Amino acid sequence: MLPDWFHDDGHEAEPERERTKLRTIWISDVHLGTPGCNAELLLDFLRSHDCETLYLVGDIVDGWQLRKGWYWPQKHNEVIRCILKQVKNGTRVVYVPGNHDEMFRDYVGLNFGGIEMWPEVIHETADGRKLLVLHGDIFDGVVLYARWLAFLGDSAYELLLKSNRFVNWVRRKFGLPYWSLAAFLKARVKNAVNFICRFEEAVAHAAVERGVDGVVCGHIHTAEIREFGGITYYNDGDWVESCTALVEQFDGRMEIIDWATKKREEATEQFARKRMAAVAA
Repeated sequence: MLPDWFHDDGHEAEPERERTKLRTIWISDVHLGTPGCNAELLLDFLRSHDCETLYLVGDIVDGWQLRKGWYWPQKHNEVIRCILKQVKNGTRVVYVPGNHDEMFRDYVGLNFGGIEMWPEVIHETADGRKLLVLHGDIFDGVVLYARWLAFLGDSAYELLLKSNRFVNWVRRKFGLPYWSLAAFLKARVKNAVNFICRFEEAVAHAAVERGVDGVVCGHIHTAEIREFGGITYYNDGDWVESCTALVEQFDGRMEIIDWATKKREEATEQFARKRMAAVAA
């Protein structure tokens, strides 16, 4: 039995728009149930794309934060309903739980409203490559061996995201699009950069041991495509800081879509057109 907020009750009204067709989409680290989740941008992305297979690569729902206090606005409902609507329209949806939604790991092998639950899965691309898909927290020594430290880090990260929300509240007052303070700072902190590099190398090494051609994960909120000695490492990013997804075209080509940057560029172009029109008038 799914909880009430999981059901598509028919209240969602998706705007009609042209959709980009893709073979596969990977998203992770949405953190529904937290104020830092950019549900509106994610909805815009999902409603702009159709795919044959959608992978939810962990930390979709943030159980850690929901245990501290309930936060579940309407936009978070709409994300769930949008995904369920894709299932209804024939998209295969595979959920690989992460550490923040580890409560779903007790139900791997089952099916929730048409959503398959697996601890990890092998995806075969259109050009025949085999990719291991998993969240990635098993490669994070802090989460695995020092759980109390992980929760402490999570609290500090929550504080950073609160600052991020304030910055973007101010930007909206000036008509400016979304920009991630958290991602900006993380990219400039040496320890964070070093951790990301070690994480990527550990994931790639595991792919070699598993005999696959590549690996897709999330967890560290940093979208990336890198080669490690014949292994391709893919990270689909997140929908808290960067708002990115990994996608596969029908010929097997893979790319990262930076939806926040795309929307900023569209807003800038729209502003420029309006300004030119006003000058011309």
